[in-house]
Amino acid sequence: MKYAVISDIHANLEAFLSVLAEIDSLRPDAVICLGDIVGYGADPNACADIIRERNIPSVTGNHDAAASGVTEPWNFNEAAREAVLWTRDELTGENREFLAGLPDRIETEDFLAVHGAISDPDKYILSFRDAEPEFGLMGDYRLCFFGHTHVPADHRSPGGPERRLVNPGSVGQPRDRDPRAAFLVYDTESGIERRRAEYDIRPAQRKIIGSGLDPQLAERLSYGY
Repeated sequence: MKYAVISDIHANLEAFLSVLAEIDSLRPDAVICLGDIVGYGADPNACADIIRERNIPSVTGNHDAAASGVTEPWNFNEAAREAVLWTRDELTGENREFLAGLPDRIETEDFLAVHGAISDPDKYILSFRDAEPEFGLMGDYRLCFFGHTHVPADHRSPGGPERRLVNPGSVGQPRDRDPRAAFLVYDTESGIERRRAEYDIRPAQRKIIGSGLDPQLAERLSYGY
């Protein structure tokens, strides 16, 4: 099996379309999304529509939950909170219902998929210290994909049968100083291949500013932070 794994689209339609074009050229058997389809960017409905139309299985992200009204964004920073409340107003009823119904995890034959951590979808796995407690929660799985941090990562358990927690990075708002959209391909025979997709950032930036969202959300796209 060959899987494309994407995460943290954050309503960045231009980045998402660029990634999808590369994915389509690679012809994987399935695409899996690790959540945060919306938030920060100016195209929440277009991105959610694509996920639904393509029947891409997705877990819920914290921005998805807040934008759909499942949770409230009280712990978000000001720019993120304003963006998610703007998104809540923009979402169609169909997309709001779709986002509200997303699961916390996806279990395939080959891996587990979550948004933040297995123990807590809002937890950030930023280091091996963060990852270490999660290895024991993987059950029979040897591989778990997670998102939320927007930074590619590959944490491996020490000793015994190796367990891996792997982050593909972010499609729509990378934070590893590389502005290109990030995703990965997992082939059960050949392993994991990280990919980056170039896209024209300027239209995404113009739409963010034109929607009245914090200009910082547009500026950071140029620098990948």
